Amino acid sequence: MPKYVIERDFSIGEERMPEVGRRSRQIIEEQFPTVTWLHSHVTVDSEGHVRSFCVYEAPDEETVREHSRLLGWHKIVGIFEVAGDVTPEDFPLTPEPV
Repeated sequence: MPKYVIERDFSIGEERMPEVGRRSRQIIEEQFPTVTWLHSHVTVDSEGHVRSFCVYEAPDEETVREHSRLLGWHKIVGIFEVAGDVTPEDFPLTPEPV
């Protein structure tokens, strides 16, 4: 199943983000059984502006867009299909012997 990072720009403040999370989960569970919300990173700038970077597994980008449309309270900045994942452990400081 493809993975997507969805960058969202919210029109509501940080205090309402728990409501957003519950609504997002409810929409997925009730209407999008093929979507899995893996995790999200939420940022808040010094002016209280909320942005999120969410990672979802979904069959296609259109499904992600439809979920976002139903969720409301935000605009999509971008949707990016994940090509792969890496961690620091994938890049040892000493080369492995050949």
